[in-house]
Amino acid sequence: MKKKLNIFIPILLTMSIMFGCSQKQGESKDIMYKNKTSESMTNIKTTSEIKQLENGLSAVTFKGDYGFDKYIDGGGASSDKDVVNFLKDNILSNADIEFKGSIFGCSTIAAVNSNNDKIFGRNFDWNNCDALIVKAKPDNGYASISTVNMDFIKSNAGLPLNLLSDNVKIIASLYAPLDGMNEKGLCVAVNMIQDSDTIEQESDKPDITTTTAIRLLLDKSSDVDEAVTLLEQYDMHASMGMMIHFAISDANGKSVAVEYIDNKMTVTETSVLTNFYISQGEKYGIGTKQSHERYDILMKVLSDNSNMNAEQVKNALDSVSKDNFNEYESTEWSIVFNQTNGEVIYYHRENYDNGYTFNIKDGD
Repeated sequence: MKKKLNIFIPILLTMSIMFGCSQKQGESKDIMYKNKTSESMTNIKTTSEIKQLENGLSAVTFKGDYGFDKYIDGGGASSDKDVVNFLKDNILSNADIEFKGSIFGCSTIAAVNSNNDKIFGRNFDWNNCDALIVKAKPDNGYASISTVNMDFIKSNAGLPLNLLSDNVKIIASLYAPLDGMNEKGLCVAVNMIQDSDTIEQESDKPDITTTTAIRLLLDKSSDVDEAVTLLEQYDMHASMGMMIHFAISDANGKSVAVEYIDNKMTVTETSVLTNFYISQGEKYGIGTKQSHERYDILMKVLSDNSNMNAEQVKNALDSVSKDNFNEYESTEWSIVFNQTNGEVIYYHRENYDNGYTFNIKDGD
């Protein structure tokens, strides 16, 4: 029998994991690779204190035990509320928070450069938000770097985010990543599919939710095959009932989409993922029109370029960012992960002339 967490607490987790895009449509522009001599890169060294890089973007490192093994060993959780119940009972005894969100979208692309380095790119589309980049170095797991939309973390009493302690924000963020890469080069990102179906697997397996699945894979999986095998050992429960799929890519060059159709997990090899079903069958293609447009743009980029360096992957992400579609949202962050050497470059709010560089393999 599954172990459930049913203790009542004043923390409420109501994550809205709608990983889609606005339905407004616009004209996309052709991708152009430009040599931008004005581009600047800032090497970031993170510490245990949250450091603001610019308005709306911060970074931090957490080293040690954040209780995730205990969470998994206890049977996981079948809802976001139960995730926070676990945090309240075991780690954040004085926390008074809730997680809330709304629609956001994304695109991912996997490529290889001329040195055979594997490159994974990710766009996150939403309204202006506070993003936190978290480098995690757990006692029992792989080091990783991941991204969290901090607008999802609110005080249950309605207090501003800045009134929550840094410890509460950091621990909560470790359980709510939206994308990331670990020291083995495994990348994971989650996207929404606009569909009325949801994911509620019910068997005798332990339970896991959307974002804690990302944390599980980053902590415990070194490649795609391990990630898929690990997911198969859990019952997936989509946060807020939203249909999602995962883009998973590794340093060996394997990239897949993991989807849940009629509560059955399917795995499809693909180098590009946006916001429609990619598995062959009756669900194939269901999703937003714009997500098909972004998919076609990125697939054409790959077909035109047998090798793509970090600059080209960045430009590919730029070509499908929100400013190409005349929408009110923005691409809040774009990430270029080098899965071979551990380098990670963040671009904030479509400013592709200014990158923040991290390395998962460094000592900070």
